[in-house]
Amino acid sequence: MSRMKIAITGATGFLGRHFYRNPALFSHELILVDRDEKSESTLPDRNKSRFFRMDIASAGNDAFERLGSPDLLIHLAWGELNNFQSPGHMTRELPVHYNFLNHMVHGGLRRMMVLGTCFEYGLQNGALDENQPCHPATWYGLAKYALLRQLEFLQKEHAFELLWPRLFYMYGEGQSANSIYPQLMRAIATGDAEFRMSDGEQIRDYMPVDELVDKLCRLAISSRTGVVNVCSGKPVSLRKQVENWIAEKKSLIQLRLGHYPHRDFEPLAFWGNNKKMQDYLHQ
Repeated sequence: MSRMKIAITGATGFLGRHFYRNPALFSHELILVDRDEKSESTLPDRNKSRFFRMDIASAGNDAFERLGSPDLLIHLAWGELNNFQSPGHMTRELPVHYNFLNHMVHGGLRRMMVLGTCFEYGLQNGALDENQPCHPATWYGLAKYALLRQLEFLQKEHAFELLWPRLFYMYGEGQSANSIYPQLMRAIATGDAEFRMSDGEQIRDYMPVDELVDKLCRLAISSRTGVVNVCSGKPVSLRKQVENWIAEKKSLIQLRLGHYPHRDFEPLAFWGNNKKMQDYLHQ
């Protein structure tokens, strides 16, 4: 595979920090994009020269040229991820991200990978595949699905490749402190006797972040396009997943089940069908 110039937005976020450490991208030239100049000091030395400070909300119509005319854009950036029910996903995030991506396409971008979410499917139970209709039940899911549709309309006017991986649940180093995995790790580290959670009967689809990012990197640098679930394809209860994490840490912490209610914007039992992902990665 020939060497590519790859721009990565949100490069210093939870997922971004795993992208630039992934071997699949080592042979390519990376432009790590972040709006906070202070973030540069947190990057590995080998990447410092490739850091580019840009606030995509004010990137302008010359964004593509300013980023060095990349061959591929990996778009990880998105705000307000601490509140999936914030209307700001539609009123602020959606127009910012569409305008930026639109400017990139008009500037000459030929391929992009933009992250989608399982929340696009809405309150549907069971094994979800890419052909199912989307009925988002959160502002976040609605905004992401609206962005997908906007980009598909844009493709009718300008030729570019769009890969839209729909992510399910992930966990690992650097995750938001509000997520259940870092909460559990913190409780174990501080020697808490118990960990409060829901009854844990929810069925979900989990994948370690390093494994997830490896699949995303391989998909990004391929020629694959369209919507694809990126997930384990294995349903597991939240309680079982938490018990597995506890066992991995050899902890004696006890679960206090039923302390929190289920989140009303998620179905009780859903996971991803990953056949398309497996086909994309192995053909």
